[in-house]
Amino acid sequence: MVHYKLTYFASRGFAEASRQIFKLAGVEFEDIRIIHGDGTWDELKSKTPFGQIPVLSVDGFEIPQSSAILRYLARKYGFVGQTPEEEAWVDAIVDQFKDFIEAFRQYATANRLNKPAEEIDRVKTEIAIPARDAYFKILNTILERSKSGFLVGNNVTFADLVVVDNLVTLEKNGFLNKGEQPKLDALRQKIHNLPKLKEWIATRPDTQY
Repeated sequence: MVHYKLTYFASRGFAEASRQIFKLAGVEFEDIRIIHGDGTWDELKSKTPFGQIPVLSVDGFEIPQSSAILRYLARKYGFVGQTPEEEAWVDAIVDQFKDFIEAFRQYATANRLNKPAEEIDRVKTEIAIPARDAYFKILNTILERSKSGFLVGNNVTFADLVVVDNLVTLEKNGFLNKGEQPKLDALRQKIHNLPKLKEWIATRPDTQY
């Protein structure tokens, strides 16, 4: 049996979608969560392939970078789409998410660095919120055309997992209220109610990011 070890910080972040693929696939994995500030990351950093995490170990063979890990697992366990065209759309949606998250990261960074309130508000108002609105418009257009309720095709893909977990983050950070985006709320409920994910969602560590 293959031994998987996924190492990341003690948050959902860029490892959560990969954790959820393991749960959907019914595959056991070692979920290593590093606490910020306890010195563990300082010791580990130089030993990781790119000096960053997440890192997935597959019987000792290490795979760096969250997107590479996610696509590897999604392809291996069947969450990339049913055709090459669907797979391309899954990739496109996740790339669109990455475009948005760059803007959101500016707001998160301003908060983490304890920037003045005026600067945090400026980044939120001028950068993060317009980016969020453009991102939501794209997602709503995709869901309007969907016959299954999933973002691509008739089955859950890693695009659904990435988008839905980001919705959780946006809600926890005051960028989304339940009921404001009915189609996105429906997608979130659909994913969180998948039988193999429901218990994980209910019992996983509750983190802001």
